[in-house]
Order: sequence, then C-alpha cells, then structure tokens
Amino acid sequence: MRFLSAILLFLFTCLAHAADPVADKPSLFVLVGAAGEAEFGKQFADAAAKWAKVADAAQAKLVAIGWKGAETNDLARLQAALEAEAKDGTGDVWLVLLGHGTFDGKEARFNLRGPDLGASELAEWLKPFKRPVAVVNCASASGPFINKLAAPGRIVVTATRSGQEVNFTRFGGHFADAMSSAESDLDKDGQTSLLEAYLLASSRVAEFYNTEGRLATEHPLLDDNGDGLGTPPDWFRGVRAVKKAKEGASADGLRAHQFVLVRSEQERKLPPAVRAKRDELELTIGKLRDEKAAMPEPEYYKLLEPMLLDLARLYQSVK
Repeated sequence: MRFLSAILLFLFTCLAHAADPVADKPSLFVLVGAAGEAEFGKQFADAAAKWAKVADAAQAKLVAIGWKGAETNDLARLQAALEAEAKDGTGDVWLVLLGHGTFDGKEARFNLRGPDLGASELAEWLKPFKRPVAVVNCASASGPFINKLAAPGRIVVTATRSGQEVNFTRFGGHFADAMSSAESDLDKDGQTSLLEAYLLASSRVAEFYNTEGRLATEHPLLDDNGDGLGTPPDWFRGVRAVKKAKEGASADGLRAHQFVLVRSEQERKLPPAVRAKRDELELTIGKLRDEKAAMPEPEYYKLLEPMLLDLARLYQSVK
C-alpha cells in the first residue's frame, strides 16, 4: 500500500510540474565584454546574436548584458540580474561570457565596460542558486574560472586551460555555431547538449590552427564533476570520456550531456520531475560504468539491472 501511495504521489508531482511551465523555463545570460577593437566587437556581437536565436528556439528567458543598451557598468547589471533571478526551480541557468579575459597570477577576470568580473566574485554570486547552472566562459585566460566555479552539479566550460593563454580566442564563435548545428548531435537524439556543442566547437578550434599552420593558443576545458580539474576534448570518444583527470574521480561529461537548451519533441513531452529523476538515474548508471573495471562482472550487472528497470518504469509511467 505504501508503494502504491508513493507511486501516486510521484505521478501527481509530475502532473503538477507539467501544468506549470514556468518551473521548467531555462534562463540564458549572454554577457558581452569590452571589445577593445571593432573587429573583435563584431565577432562578439555576431556570437551573441546566434545565442539570442537559440534562446528564442528554446523559449528561454534571455538576459542580454553588454550588447544591448548603452550602460557602462555591466558588472553591476550582471550582479543585479543574478540577484533577481529565481534561485530554486528545475529550469537550467546558462551564463555565457563572450569577450576578452586577463589573469594576474592570482585572479582571472573577464573584461567588461566599467569594472571587470572576477572569477571569485562570480563564484560568490552563484552560491545561492539551487537550480542547475552552466557557465561557458569563451574568453582568453579563462582557465582559472574552472578552479573557482567548480561545484557539484555545476558545469563550467572555458576556452583556455590556463590563465597564461592570453591571445584572442575563437572558441566562442564556434560554440555559438555548434549550439544550433545538426553536426553537433553526436548521439543522434534530435537535440544538441552542452557537451556536444563543446566537442564540436573544440574540434573547429583545433581545425583552424591546423589549417593555418599556427601553434594553438587556446585549449578548451569542461568540468561537470566538481573537482575543478576539467577534461580536454580529446579525452572523449563520442560523448563519453575515456580518460580521467585523477585516479578515483568520476568522468566529466555525464552532466553536461544532460544540459540541453533546445529540446527535441520527445524530450519536451517529459514533465520536469520525470526528466530530473531520469537524469539522476542516468548519472548513477554512468558512475557505475566508470567503476566496472574495478569490480567483478556479476556484481556490476547485479547493481546495473535494478537501475535500468527503474529507468524503464519511469518512461512507462509517462506513457
């Protein structure tokens, strides 16, 4: 009887969330930094415009800072916008930084009109958020943002692997393109995840330097397991990481592959509560697969089977 009551309560919760689309609405912050030169400004603006189209397709709330309006203190605008944003809910929060960055050996910063944004500063502003958060810093010298912002359940992408890579980065333009490119859909599920966009954008960056015969001055990283180490794109085979940053760490990429702005028709049919439970099960299964080599095969399948059955039941409940 208790089991039946639990199932009924779960389904009721799913229906309640399904009737409240605001609870599942993503928010997309697109922050364009100080251009420095007109040529760079045009590239940043072009990338921002592509993100705006993605936001429209995703029916996401778009917060544009640095490329709409004539304000000169964009740091204050960002702080106010983050403070005003709902901290609880199921809708993802995406924060995209397009511009230049600096690193003084201690603190990485993103250049803005007016005061610059420090990685430590942004980390403090994001602490109250219980919603899923992804930060995509496409600027030069952005690598140290991973160390400051990494947290359980949070995704951080940077255009560089360190603060010493200070040259103009091309990653941001390619990432904006990848978000709406069918080529990004590596697993052919009809949608592009943050991980898939990261992998395609990174390959385009590498292709540019190879074609031009230049030494690469940007090396993107992705962290979504909270260890602050990050995973380079060449550690992935398809959408799965085949290497780990350190012994015993969970692989990056599992959570980032669940972050999708423009969802497929099938994905949109899932109520937010069902999607959240599905994601939780998939993460648990993914972590178990990471540990497969270290356990007897019978034990692995003994643990895996009930998880797969739970996943099947979850989809069946929606049908």
